[in-house]
Amino acid sequence: MWQIEKKIRQKGYAQIAGIDEAGRGPLAGPVVSAAVILPHDFSCPGITDSKRLSEKKRQLFFPIIMQQAVAVGVGICDHKEIDTANILVAALLSMNRAVVNLDITPDFLLVDGNFPISTDISQQTVIKGDTKSISIAAASIIAKVTRDRIMTTLHQTYPLYNFIRHKGYPTVFHIKALLEYGPCPVHRKTFKGVLHP
Repeated sequence: MWQIEKKIRQKGYAQIAGIDEAGRGPLAGPVVSAAVILPHDFSCPGITDSKRLSEKKRQLFFPIIMQQAVAVGVGICDHKEIDTANILVAALLSMNRAVVNLDITPDFLLVDGNFPISTDISQQTVIKGDTKSISIAAASIIAKVTRDRIMTTLHQTYPLYNFIRHKGYPTVFHIKALLEYGPCPVHRKTFKGVLHP
């Protein structure tokens, strides 16, 4: 998980930020990205792509990353921004915001996926980066846990949709709730299945 970072450090870059997002697929809520700069001696066995980890493991790793990271930045694009642009544009914008929100300016970015973000900082895209880069894996955990907490809070306001259970993803229960109640204010109106389940 350190191989990519080591190769980039050999080229002279010191502050390497891994970037990942959570929430491209849901029908409601924001897309959340995180940028994480880890220290050279960071060690936390078991960290990998957040989607491969149980919620319990993500909750366990979250404070470890937050406490030990050199810097952590979070960027959010809400449902309105997603509907105004599109989910890809919003996801990349949230990644950019995560970088801007870092306390330390990185000199290199490792971006999950195959789309670079708009920045002057040197960067490399990494397909399935959350399984190949420790920095991206850490960012995926921060982004996922942060987004889950937002959806848990939204559940208090819109309990009919049970966001606390499915976090806005198109589960059978969620589609059934949309059919019964229609979309709520935080649903993504441009997403297929929201206005016409």
